[in-house]
Amino acid sequence: MIDDLDLGFDEAERGEKGRHRRSFRNGKGKGKGGSGGGRGKTFLALLMALVLLGAIGGGAFYGFDRIQSYFVTPDYDGAGSGEVTVDIKNGALIADMAEALVAADVVKSQKAFIEAAEANSRSKNIQPGTYTLRKQMSGTSAVTAMLDLKNKIVNGLTIPEGRTSFNIYKLLSEKTKIPVKDFQAAAKDPAALGVPDWWFTRSDSRKVTKSVEGFLYPDTYEIPPKSTAQSILKLMVNRFLSVTGEMKFADTVQKERGGVSPYEALIVASLAQAEAGNADDLGKVARVAYNRVYGEFFCNCLEMDVTVNYYLESIGKPTKSSKQMTAAEMDDPKNPYNRKLRGMLPTPINSPGKQALEGAMDPPAGKWLYFVAIDKQGHSAFAETYDEQKRNEAKAREAGII
Repeated sequence: MIDDLDLGFDEAERGEKGRHRRSFRNGKGKGKGGSGGGRGKTFLALLMALVLLGAIGGGAFYGFDRIQSYFVTPDYDGAGSGEVTVDIKNGALIADMAEALVAADVVKSQKAFIEAAEANSRSKNIQPGTYTLRKQMSGTSAVTAMLDLKNKIVNGLTIPEGRTSFNIYKLLSEKTKIPVKDFQAAAKDPAALGVPDWWFTRSDSRKVTKSVEGFLYPDTYEIPPKSTAQSILKLMVNRFLSVTGEMKFADTVQKERGGVSPYEALIVASLAQAEAGNADDLGKVARVAYNRVYGEFFCNCLEMDVTVNYYLESIGKPTKSSKQMTAAEMDDPKNPYNRKLRGMLPTPINSPGKQALEGAMDPPAGKWLYFVAIDKQGHSAFAETYDEQKRNEAKAREAGII
């Protein structure tokens, strides 16, 4: 290349009839028209050629690298090594799982896991929970490992509907070996557990009592290893917020229940959960509660024995059937959940399930003020008047229910 460049300049010089050569030999012409300028141009041309070639080469490499990233999925090889624990949240999609796996360095890229999952029809069976996996696995190996139940840490616990917070703490303590007192301490601050402050708004004049009661959603939970009392209760509160959010519980209550606040509706849901002996009656029991407190019931009070039992449980005493309760227990002035208390209760009395929440959110229309169980399947008869209630009670006695 250098010879060709020199040749080009020599031919140009010959075209000038040798003037520059003579000038050089005479020691003249080293300025703009001299051969010194020609050598400078030669060097500059060489430098530019090298830079151009470097730029082309670097650009080609960069372009290839970019193109390769589009067509070749970044992925690790093999089954990986070591051990790492990964939590897959409830409701997680494949992309969410991939993100969690990348963060734990289980797979090299989200794309690697997603492509492997799409190629495996069984990947839809991957469930939320905690998995023990290896670091730097191929996407295919990660999918296979998550489909193998031996890699899933099973520490599930079912919280039944209608359990009080006191009972829930005992269940959680038995399962996790975390002392009940730790759950009691964590529950003292509902805001720290994630309950938004607006939930404690009331439409009546009653003083707000902030409690976690009602917000510990009944469900089956996978409790991660090394959980604390606070983290477990947070998990349950978050589930409550997710379910009620999906239902549009608060919005519907505010729009449809005539001034009743979402918190008061939550209390009603807990009452229905405690009183209804059959899921079909949850909405009707909720309607009775609304009619008694916010309607034209003579005392604007609930007169439900389940409220007495909640108080007994809260002070560490055994609960009783209605027949066992004394008059003093049913009308104890020290009991803030007194069955003759005017207005709505201070707090919910248990953790209602989704059907009870739906019943309180959108109860059937009716003017019922009374109800009584009339068969062994737990179905109730509802009445608008006390005379009608007495007739229903007679039917219940005939069936051996009361």
